Amino acid sequence: MEDIKAIDTMCRPTYCLQPEEIKELFKFYEFKIMAITTFGGVLKKIGAGPGEEWKVLGVMSKGSVEAMVKEMDESGIEYVFMDQLIGWSRREHKLWGNFSIEKIVELIERSKGAVIGGAGYNPFEIKKSLEDIERAVKEYGFKYVWAHPISFGLAANDKKMYPLYVKCVELGIPCCIQVGQSAEPLPSEPGHPMYADEVVLDLPELTLVLTHTGWPWIDEWMSMVWKHPNVYGNIGAYMPSSLDPSLIKFMDSVRGQDKVMWATNSFGMTRCKKEFLELPIKDETKKKVLRENALKVFNLQG
Repeated sequence: MEDIKAIDTMCRPTYCLQPEEIKELFKFYEFKIMAITTFGGVLKKIGAGPGEEWKVLGVMSKGSVEAMVKEMDESGIEYVFMDQLIGWSRREHKLWGNFSIEKIVELIERSKGAVIGGAGYNPFEIKKSLEDIERAVKEYGFKYVWAHPISFGLAANDKKMYPLYVKCVELGIPCCIQVGQSAEPLPSEPGHPMYADEVVLDLPELTLVLTHTGWPWIDEWMSMVWKHPNVYGNIGAYMPSSLDPSLIKFMDSVRGQDKVMWATNSFGMTRCKKEFLELPIKDETKKKVLRENALKVFNLQG
């Protein structure tokens, strides 16, 4: 099983950036609070004090694209997905992350194609955002969009999200959206997975990937993934060893084994793959979740 060439379907540029670039994110209130709450254990373990909140991601970073690719080669990981990480700061009323298309292209080129590019979406500037997505896909071969509607205070079925969905259908790419509770201090209710129901009933042609397991609404996340032919889910943002038992059971069932994909959310590719392989699930499931489902959903060359 260790020789499965895995595909990390949701990582972050921070996984291969220098500390100075990571620090930029922690100028935002949401990231500072996330470090204290969600990553409080990590913060304490590394002994980081006030002003050093960025180290919770810095300690996870490989520091360069080359070091990341070396880890991928050693751990048996063929592709890693990285997107623009576009979100909205409620406190400061401006975009966070917002890595440029050109920055993602740089990561793709330096990785010699190991990085799969994903665009982002700003529902407060729809026309320009859609133009950027089209340019990213048509000029640079980006394979998907990852959107964080929760940070904009929007549910998945908000009218401001529909232009993105239609554009993804037109371009023939999946749309990945964060659902469930956000790690940052943001309103949780817009992240309820059931909002996806209306979206895919309106647009059954859309391939929709619900990220972050939908926690704490795991049952609802599984419901959407099972119910709709073109809805999938990824398990990023949670270590495999801490996944809810009901999710593991679903993933290993006939209902779920073709619909769930592995992802790390930058929590460490080597450890995440090792922990996933240790889960009490069938070998067939491991192959599908680690690799085969992603090849199909994102139309990748195996």
